[in-house]
Amino acid sequence: MVSLDTLIREAEIAHGHLCAGQILGVRLAMLGLAKLGIEDPRGKDRKRLVTFVEIDRCATDAIGVVTGCRLGKRALKFRDWGKMAATFVDVAASIPGESGNSYKAIRVAAKESSKQLARALHPEVENKNQQQMLAYREMKDDDLFATEWVKVELPAGEFPGFKGERIVCAECGEGINFQREVLRDGRILCRGCAGEAYYHPL
Repeated sequence: MVSLDTLIREAEIAHGHLCAGQILGVRLAMLGLAKLGIEDPRGKDRKRLVTFVEIDRCATDAIGVVTGCRLGKRALKFRDWGKMAATFVDVAASIPGESGNSYKAIRVAAKESSKQLARALHPEVENKNQQQMLAYREMKDDDLFATEWVKVELPAGEFPGFKGERIVCAECGEGINFQREVLRDGRILCRGCAGEAYYHPL
């Protein structure tokens, strides 16, 4: 695997600046990959990994850099839970005895106590971000993160490279991919026309 310093530099470039969240994200992803035994996530192992992130903050960009998982590749999945956590799914490790869509995964979450530990490790540094950046490079994985082995249900339609049928919304006429349509009163609708729109016409 690529070194911590190299990955931090790459994350800084991708994100636009270096912050504690970048270092935390790099370390979090490195730990998840190590637990799964994935050594080359951006090369030979790239098709083994799907990553779920639970926050849309700095760490998510770093996780994408380390894993090579991207939204556009359908290998990065976002769950808006507001938690500094990610789950790394090994799609080459289906769980015996389960449905064909269950895969072994590791969920890694940052510990709240890591902030207090950063203060204790470097009380001489007044700036909180600088203090955390320094401490997060040095702290042991067990002090930074909680890990949990989990299984993740991942249907075929959620896999990178899945080619599914394209449906047309009966209301707006726009195409809908990846089985995201909604059946409402006998009509096939996109989620926006079904009442889930995040935007509204002016």
